[in-house]
Order: sequence, then C-alpha cells, then structure tokens
Amino acid sequence: MNAVPSAKFGIAFCESSGPCLIRSEGNDSDLKQLASKTALQLSAGHSFIIFMRNVFPINVLDKVKSVPEVCNIYLATANPFQVILAETSQGRGILGVVDGFSSKGVETEKDARDRKDFLRKIGYKLSA
Repeated sequence: MNAVPSAKFGIAFCESSGPCLIRSEGNDSDLKQLASKTALQLSAGHSFIIFMRNVFPINVLDKVKSVPEVCNIYLATANPFQVILAETSQGRGILGVVDGFSSKGVETEKDARDRKDFLRKIGYKLSA
C-alpha cells in the first residue's frame, strides 16, 4: 500500500506445517478469494501468491523482495502464466514458471519506438 496507494490486492499463503491451511489477506475481496483459490490449487509448501489490480507488478516488487521471509520470486507479470510443480510423498514444491509466450522474432526499430512510447505513456521514463 505504501508503494501504490490505489492498488487493490489479494494475497494467499500456503502454510506447510501445523494445520497446513491457506491464509489470506487483502483489500479487495475478489482478489483475496482468487488468491486463496489459486494457492489451494497449487498447495505448494510455504509459497504465496498475490493478485493485484490498479498497479504494475514492478511498482511493488522491491517491497515484496524486502520481506525477510521471501526467498525467491518466480514471477511478476500481467501475462498468462503456468506454474511447474513437483509432487512427492511429502507434498508439492514450485520448480519454476512459464511466463507469457515464446518469442516471435527480433525487435525492429519501429518496435523499439513503439515500446518506448508505451513506457512513457504509462509513466516510465526512457531516453530516446
């Protein structure tokens, strides 16, 4: 909330000891419910998922990284994604993620101009 006050979010954490429940928090009930549902589908020990609205993931990434309990961040995207899980007799773990789609070619000068224009439009500054 300190990084982007208008941000809406739902976060869910997979507890992997004791009662092994999904804990959730947030300021948007739909996103909180989505995070809980997704975390339960993953059921991967000591992992968490955050869904956000009205904010770009990069705007809050440093805040998330600074939480002492966070060891790895696998994904910060608005793209479709898939989580790669391993399952053993003990439980599940996240091996990695597939973020977005495969590359379709190499950026042209026009593509670079369009990208830089878009970044300026959403408030990121890039030199020409």
